[in-house]
Amino acid sequence: MNGRTVLDSSALLAFLQGEAGAQQVEAALLAGAVCGAANWSEVAQKVLHHNASWELAKGALANYGLAVEAVTSADAEAAAAMWSSAPSLSLADRLCLALADRLNAPALTADRAWLAASPQAQSIR
Repeated sequence: MNGRTVLDSSALLAFLQGEAGAQQVEAALLAGAVCGAANWSEVAQKVLHHNASWELAKGALANYGLAVEAVTSADAEAAAAMWSSAPSLSLADRLCLALADRLNAPALTADRAWLAASPQAQSIR
């Protein structure tokens, strides 16, 4: 394991909204967490949907040094292969898990359904 943690959009949103698990997410951010581009897009979409300031949210995450990782073709193929064993997970969820697998890192999420889908998944709640 490389010490980095991959953050799902639900974990980032819990942090931004001060919900349960926010302290665990903040600890991961302070340690150099990453999120995938698909999850970054989900966070932006949710913030904008609630008429909140994306610039403010993006700035807060940038202040922690959150890195946004591009989706690779290997990630895309791994996410597609996961679909048959975890059809309830969204494409962004599966891409997050594929990134965690590629980085050999844990993936923090607020979605407990992930726990059965991957040994990399860890719940913040």
